Amino acid sequence: MGGVYSLIALGLSLIFGVMKVINFAHGAMLAWGMYIALTTMRLTGIDPFFSFLMSAACLFVIGYIIQRTVVNRIMPFHESMQVIAMVGVMMVFENLAQIIWGPDPHSPHTKYSLSTVWLGSVMIDVPRLLAFGIAILIATLVFLFLKYTDLGKAIRASADNRTGALLVGTDVNKVYGVCFGIGAACVGVAGSLLVPLIPTSPHVGFPFKLTSFAIVILGGMGSLPGAMLGGLIIGVAESLGTVFIPSSLKQIISFSIMVLILLFRPQGLFGGKG
Repeated sequence: MGGVYSLIALGLSLIFGVMKVINFAHGAMLAWGMYIALTTMRLTGIDPFFSFLMSAACLFVIGYIIQRTVVNRIMPFHESMQVIAMVGVMMVFENLAQIIWGPDPHSPHTKYSLSTVWLGSVMIDVPRLLAFGIAILIATLVFLFLKYTDLGKAIRASADNRTGALLVGTDVNKVYGVCFGIGAACVGVAGSLLVPLIPTSPHVGFPFKLTSFAIVILGGMGSLPGAMLGGLIIGVAESLGTVFIPSSLKQIISFSIMVLILLFRPQGLFGGKG
């Protein structure tokens, strides 16, 4: 789960780090990623662990359109107005999901649902192992894309200095659209990986959105390595915490860590001095 948390937080942190906009629709996009994977499985029989590219592609297109039509217009506005607009997008997505797929939760049976592997006396759940491996792979590919491709360098340049990027001829608005699309694609992949693990419903993304906020604060706002490490820390902490408290209360652990970070290191583990 820590790997999936990291992928969700990576998308959220990428969008904030480049555009300084908090995507409150992130949880609703996660639910759409789950529904797209679920629909693909029902139409083609392809397991969600192998159809995550479909969720990623659909969410990339949706994210790009949202950025060009909504986010691009609200970026100059005050943060409170940005929040209202993104909460509105969230509500539209949640209600559209309810109209299209219905309000009832879905728990499909996949080929790997009950599979396990043993390492000595330790039992490992195969769906969670696959989810972790694919999440880390996708996150690594995003890092490589941002570091070594021309478009990735343009994204980093636009995040660092918008005016400088404009002066050297970068189409910053297009770069922002691609960046938002990549962030949405990350959460789309995470949604696909979650289909075999938890029931799919229109509001399933809300607790994950809250946890991803805690992870981004823990790692440092806008820090991609911080989002990855923060996700793993929160995932392990929640799992260990269920030894002492019921699993339904596991968010107490993540938000307790967030409060401690805000009190003693508000810039996060990888944040700057500001």
